[in-house]
Amino acid sequence: MEFTAKQIAQFIQGRVEGNEDATISTFAKIEEGKPGAISFLANPKYTHYLYETQCSVVLVDEDIQIDRPVGATLIRVKNARDCVAKLLQLYEGMKPKKQGIDPLAFISPKAKIGENVYIGAFAYIGDNVELGDGCQVYPHATIMDGTQIGKNCIIYPNVSIYHECRIGNSVIVHSGSVIGSDGFGFAPNPTSNAYDKIPQIGIVTIEDDVEIGANTCIDRSTMGSTYLRKGVKLDNLVQIAHNTDIGENTVMSAQVGIAGSTKVGQWCMFGGQVGIAGHITIGDKVFLGAQSGVPGSLKTNQSLIGTPPMEPRPYFKSQAIFQRLPDLYKQINDLQKQVDELKKNQ
Repeated sequence: MEFTAKQIAQFIQGRVEGNEDATISTFAKIEEGKPGAISFLANPKYTHYLYETQCSVVLVDEDIQIDRPVGATLIRVKNARDCVAKLLQLYEGMKPKKQGIDPLAFISPKAKIGENVYIGAFAYIGDNVELGDGCQVYPHATIMDGTQIGKNCIIYPNVSIYHECRIGNSVIVHSGSVIGSDGFGFAPNPTSNAYDKIPQIGIVTIEDDVEIGANTCIDRSTMGSTYLRKGVKLDNLVQIAHNTDIGENTVMSAQVGIAGSTKVGQWCMFGGQVGIAGHITIGDKVFLGAQSGVPGSLKTNQSLIGTPPMEPRPYFKSQAIFQRLPDLYKQINDLQKQVDELKKNQ
């Protein structure tokens, strides 16, 4: 697929500087550019790459100042980062989708399969599964009995979706993820001096436009449902425990862990390795820095970091003091010795 600078500018409402007939067929980082590629420049501190790049076309913010000749054709836009995202979405959408059912796939005769689907080799589709139109199920994926999946979903290789789960439209689940495994429910039994397993008879409900990273686990509820609401985005290696409810458009980076029966609000952002205790409520638009530990409920509209979480400014001040603790401890000991000496001489 080839596009001219003029066609691209019309699509993103930009202004061409240079050869409007320059053609591109791929994307590249500006520092790794090559002829026929398009890149972008949004941060002025990387302007020097603009003079060296071999890219044919570069999207640049309107306020980027250029003081030397540039070989690439430029397209001026209000926000180059947003525009390149739109182009990447266009590029991805134009790729041909796989269709057809591999003869090595197993599909239960009781399953209901939509139109224009792809089911790869060694995929397993259980009894009473409903798979919507346009879905793609890659090799070795497992969809167990009674699960319902909406339209245009992508289930990548080695995903396991347990029985009775509910998945909406346009959901993407990356390789190795497990949806609907048992929640961590055990009760100590003093008679047998062991733990009794509490059956997890609920389900997982995933609403539309959710994306789940590789090797992420979402546990089924004890009763009722674990929820991922519309537009949630989870990175790789995220753990969502039983009976949690993750609000719309919330995003979580890698290795976040949410304990059971916690409610997380809408439009939250959690950095890597954030840990959330169970049975608490996190308000809307709560932003947590990496490795924050949250032992209790948090109100709406906060940006926090640390354990327990606090506002960034006092947190970094506290960290600066923490690094000085050995010296402060020595100073306090020296002062105590001087006080003791003065008391002796009185």
